[in-house]
Amino acid sequence: MNSEIKNIDQYISIQPDNVATILKKVRETIRNIVPEAEETINYGIPTFKLNGNLVHFAGYKNHIGFYPGAAGIEAYTSEIKAYKTSKGTIQFQLNEPIPYDLIAKITTFRVQQNLEKKKKK
Repeated sequence: MNSEIKNIDQYISIQPDNVATILKKVRETIRNIVPEAEETINYGIPTFKLNGNLVHFAGYKNHIGFYPGAAGIEAYTSEIKAYKTSKGTIQFQLNEPIPYDLIAKITTFRVQQNLEKKKKK
């Protein structure tokens, strides 16, 4: 990804229109769950931080990548079995409806996880 990208608005602005529209909605979904989170670019992709990395997301030619980390994947195994996944990644194909409600649920889980992590410090 382009190292010149400095913020999420800039990242979204360089995406094809169809991808940008979805990324805006993903961002809004996450922001509605955790308005206090910091928005940044990490690993060249949009990132929300709250007591560390919370979730990342990215646009690709054929899918949207959502990166809630391994625990975010493990906690929702049955709900994400229809999607291509790896250890910390879920791929939502552009030719299928994007499950914004699932993104919200997983983000909520990650917020709780990061707040618990903060309490333990």
